[in-house]
Amino acid sequence: MPTSTTPQVPPRRRRTPFQPLPVRDGLNATRVVLPQNGDGSDGSPRWDTVLDHLVHRFPDDEPRLREKVAAGEVVDHLGRPVTPDTAFAQHARVFLYRDPPVETRVPFEIEILHRDDDLVVVDKPHFLASIPRGAFIAESVLVRLRRDLDLPELSPAHRLDRVTAGVLVLTVRPEVRGPYQTLFAERRVTKVYEAVAGVDPALDLPRVVRSRIHKERGVMRASEVPGEPNSESLVELVGTREDPSGTGDASRGRLGLYRLTPHTGKTHQLRLHMSSLGLPILHDNFYPTFYDVRPDDFSRPLQLVSRSIEFVDPLSGRPRRFETTRPLQEWS
Repeated sequence: MPTSTTPQVPPRRRRTPFQPLPVRDGLNATRVVLPQNGDGSDGSPRWDTVLDHLVHRFPDDEPRLREKVAAGEVVDHLGRPVTPDTAFAQHARVFLYRDPPVETRVPFEIEILHRDDDLVVVDKPHFLASIPRGAFIAESVLVRLRRDLDLPELSPAHRLDRVTAGVLVLTVRPEVRGPYQTLFAERRVTKVYEAVAGVDPALDLPRVVRSRIHKERGVMRASEVPGEPNSESLVELVGTREDPSGTGDASRGRLGLYRLTPHTGKTHQLRLHMSSLGLPILHDNFYPTFYDVRPDDFSRPLQLVSRSIEFVDPLSGRPRRFETTRPLQEWS
């Protein structure tokens, strides 16, 4: 049985911004909350040490986990190293650096639109994730910029889908993160997108699309379901042109450039609303029908860009507007 001191269990309702491990190579340490321990009587797992649980939780990483513990690179919430004998304590928190997966580099660069002591505003390319998630860790805006700009505390004020390009706002310092993130949470930001899709001459535009969008955790696609609307988008057709290549709807023979103004921020909202109008955004492999695209296939970017973002600065009270000149491949 373990003989070392059991890690202190922090109050479960207390929240603290303290992180015992700093950002390393652009990545935050992983926080692991230890679950309730079983007694083994009903076949439920029981762990005597923290290391026992970590090996059970990440079995493919067992050799590296043992190396990290031996090197003192796994710590509790107070920054104290976890040893091979540190006793398991349910609901305690431990922190460690996970080894990122080997990733194919997204062959597009991030353009800096604006930088000051509070904000970094960038033009995010298609195919680059906003934050580390799933198989895309180092190949994310956040990790790239933390490394390239030497800004370890950089944090996104909002997010864009990996396949969506355009204006993305990040905060430089933790002291200003809350006010800017609150702007987006409280919908005090005007966001304008542009998209390319087919044209339906019978469709009356502009129009406001409202629906109830539901997204289940762990499910890639969102869906529109019956019920009180929780999403709203203004859809405007601002230009049309011939589509001799058949990129859009071949039966109509024309492409449209659409200005999309979301008044809410549900997952995949604009993609769902355009699809519901019978105008799926070009190269959308999720809506209306899913089809697989290799992670290293960068040939057909989703024709959706966050064109501009505008808000009253919560610190200075001055209006601010950021805009990208990034073209859409099927329109330019």
